[in-house]
Amino acid sequence: MFQSLRIPDYRLLWVSTACAAFGTQMLNIARGWLIYDMTESPMALTWVMLSFMLPAALFSIVGGVIADRMSKKRVMIISQLLNAMATFWLAYITFIGEVTFWHFIYIGIFSGAVGSLSMPARFAFVPEVVGDENLVNATALQTATYNLSRIAGPMLAGGMIALFAAGNTNSTQGVGLVFFIIFIILLVSALLIMFLEHKGDPSSKPKTSPLADVREGLQFIRDEKLILGLMIMGFAPSAFGASVNFLLPAFNQDIVGGGPDDLGMLNAGMGIGALLGSMLLARLGDFSGKGRVMFQASYGWAVAIALFALMENLYIAMFVGAFTAFFYSLFGSLNMSVTQMATPQHIRGRVMSLTLMIHGLMPLGVIPVGVVAELLGVKAAFLFSAAMLALTVWLLNVIFPAIKRIDSGHQVSETKP
Repeated sequence: MFQSLRIPDYRLLWVSTACAAFGTQMLNIARGWLIYDMTESPMALTWVMLSFMLPAALFSIVGGVIADRMSKKRVMIISQLLNAMATFWLAYITFIGEVTFWHFIYIGIFSGAVGSLSMPARFAFVPEVVGDENLVNATALQTATYNLSRIAGPMLAGGMIALFAAGNTNSTQGVGLVFFIIFIILLVSALLIMFLEHKGDPSSKPKTSPLADVREGLQFIRDEKLILGLMIMGFAPSAFGASVNFLLPAFNQDIVGGGPDDLGMLNAGMGIGALLGSMLLARLGDFSGKGRVMFQASYGWAVAIALFALMENLYIAMFVGAFTAFFYSLFGSLNMSVTQMATPQHIRGRVMSLTLMIHGLMPLGVIPVGVVAELLGVKAAFLFSAAMLALTVWLLNVIFPAIKRIDSGHQVSETKP
């Protein structure tokens, strides 16, 4: 299960990723708490989220080009240090009581742009360090850290806000101290990368302009039908399946009839299911029949969502919800691993950046599901989501049959449509 952690460079990268994931989750909770306390506006939370997401999606292709032209290690260090410095500034102005809503917007735009540079480099760096035979295990272990941070990060941030604010949870000094701790965590993440031996230099010296590199990346995806199919499969089903997370508060209130504590339990149940899915994939490693398992996991995800829609008891809903997250984690981690395996090293950064850009558009799939929820209720919306997920997976099986034939890691690149 922990095979990739035997590789010293990956071990450092994994701890760095864990620090970054925990810091990000804690920052989201502390920032959201303070913004809502300052504005009492749900739309304010939405604008801050968009200020981060839109630059992250728009500039990710730039990050991919940089990752393929420069040392990935250097890109990760610089971007992570910039992110840490932005968090330090936020901590300082919050602690002295001068933070405003617009500060969160400015920092969100900056952090989103910086993240668009670091993520393609981080994803493209992993296969170079662990090799194809360990890539599924390595990707699953990274996903496990993200899932664990989803469970523990919010609890840590909430507990620290309550501790430092001494009961006064709208205290900017208390939240400012939490931001300072998050800054230290993000700084540790950057410092760990400095100790990596592998530099992640490009496989050959660039001979074309950055714009030509972008065109090459787009042309590669257009011509390589297997890569295109994997990218669409990573996006289209997830666009419908992600509705469970977005509409969970409505499900909790309208179907389960629960309060805030019940919503927390539903989220925790899904976090545990996602963690188990990624850990199972880490244990399986470079197994045979990856394409077939990817389709089976996606169909299992659709069935789990449909069953979840019918649950009215909190504890049964927690159990079934854990299965929805389990199948999603298994499917998502496997899709990302196989996409990396099938992509040549010299262009991997650009392919990963385009994958991240497409994933940034995933919330668009919630729009039709939200319309159904508005007209017919949350239960009908989840059933519609499950049906659309299964339908898109079936269509992708028909249009891109090569995906199902993907076997073990070293055979991915040899699989032809």
